[in-house]
Amino acid sequence: MTLEDALMPRRCVFCGVVSCADERYVCAECYADLPWIRDSCPTCALELPASVSAGVGCAQCQSLPPPFTTTIAPLAYAFPVDAAIKALKFRRKFFFVPGFAEILLAAIGELPSDVDALLPVPLHPWRQLRRGFNQASELAKPIAAATGLPLIHNVRRTVSTPYQSGLDAKARRQNLRSAFQIDRRIDARHVLIVDDVITTGETCRHLAKALLYGGANKVSVLAIARA
Repeated sequence: MTLEDALMPRRCVFCGVVSCADERYVCAECYADLPWIRDSCPTCALELPASVSAGVGCAQCQSLPPPFTTTIAPLAYAFPVDAAIKALKFRRKFFFVPGFAEILLAAIGELPSDVDALLPVPLHPWRQLRRGFNQASELAKPIAAATGLPLIHNVRRTVSTPYQSGLDAKARRQNLRSAFQIDRRIDARHVLIVDDVITTGETCRHLAKALLYGGANKVSVLAIARA
C-alpha cells in the first residue's frame, strides 16, 4: 500500500465504502446492483427484451442503418447511473470518472480489435467554457491511458445546439444538422466515439458521418449508459 492509499484510501464512487480487498472504484456490491443491460442491439446498444442472433440489429437499425459499426453501452440510464452522470456533468463530481472508466474499460473488449483512436464527443466552445470541462473528454482520458489509443483533437462542434434532453428524435436531428466540423483529415482508420449517455443516437450518427467524410473507414461508439 502506498502512502497516498493509506492517507486517502480508495472508496466506492457510489456508496463510499473503503475498497480494501480489490482496490476498485466500484465495490462488488454496487457493481452487482448497477442496471446492467443484458441483451442489446449490437449496432446501437438499444436494450432488447431478449437476445438476438449474432449480427442482427434492432428494427430501427435494420430500417435505417446507422453510420457506425458497433455500439457498447453496458448500463441502462437508470438509478444510480443517471444520478451519477448528472452529478458529474452539472455539479462537477469528478470522483465518478474513475468508476465510470473502470466500467468502460471492462466493456471495451467487446469492441472490434481494430479500433485505433478515441474521440470524445466535442462540446461547443461556449458550452465547455460555461461548464468548465467536457465530461466525454474526462471519460476518454483514462481509457486512452490504459489502452494506449490516441485521442483525436481535430473535430469541433461548430453549432451551439440547445440541450438535447427532452427532444424527440426528429428534433434532435434538426438540432444537430451540420454541428460538427473536421479541421484536417482523420488519420485513424477505426475511430471510437466516447460519450456519457446515448439517448436516440442522433449525436453519434451526425458525428460518425463527419468522421467518415473526414477520412475514417469505420466508426464505433462506447458510452456508459443507453437510455
